[in-house]
Amino acid sequence: MKSLTHRVASLGVVALLLGAPAQAVDRSPAPEGAGVYIISPADGEIVGTTVTIKFGLSGMGVAPAGVDKNHTGHHHLLIDLEELPSLDRPLPATDQVRHFGGGQTEVTVTLEPGEHRLQLLLGDYRHIPHEPPVLSAPITVTVE
Repeated sequence: MKSLTHRVASLGVVALLLGAPAQAVDRSPAPEGAGVYIISPADGEIVGTTVTIKFGLSGMGVAPAGVDKNHTGHHHLLIDLEELPSLDRPLPATDQVRHFGGGQTEVTVTLEPGEHRLQLLLGDYRHIPHEPPVLSAPITVTVE
């Protein structure tokens, strides 16, 4: 049986996906010094339209969505976002906010030619960013 916390979090994700306003919730703490980063490609790299992005994490562990364990989370890849999504609600699932709730640490994506901004944001078991947020520095790649 799922925990009450997981069921409540799931309802918040469903409400967000259906367009209902989600209420702000308590955020899971991130340990001091925790960091997420893009291993590859490198900032400024020229890549093909199909590119593999490898995720790195230090000071925390990776756990799938729905697994409530201290100091863990799962990756969300932000693609070409002009501003960060709300950090006190479940992250939306869109083409620009890609979820890796299975605990994946890399993905192969197809990007249109041109310049693209990539960034990682760790989410807790409910897809909510930690406090403080575990957010990578953005990188820019050029697709040729």
